Amino acid sequence: MSKSNPKKVVTTTSNTTTRAKVESSTSRKSSSILGSKEELIFSKTNYKWMGIGLGLILLGMLLMAGGAMPNADTWDPNIIYSARRTVLAPIFILSGLVVQIYAIFK
Repeated sequence: MSKSNPKKVVTTTSNTTTRAKVESSTSRKSSSILGSKEELIFSKTNYKWMGIGLGLILLGMLLMAGGAMPNADTWDPNIIYSARRTVLAPIFILSGLVVQIYAIFK
């Protein structure tokens, strides 16, 4: 006794406009993801200059930090208002900001 596998015939109606829309939308997605290479806003040199500017700003902040008195009972304005904190640190911070502006516009 052999079993025969009855074959089923399924007929579908195809709409060519729907198929064309689906194919075109999938091909656009795959080509935009895989094929096209978008250009970045900044180049490698821009990021290098931004890093230099950030380093200058951080160096200025480190120069401005501190100011603890050696003795809690005395007040020494030369420690807090030293030339390092009032002149040198702001120069580094402002030069870092100028380098950042240059890096953005380069």
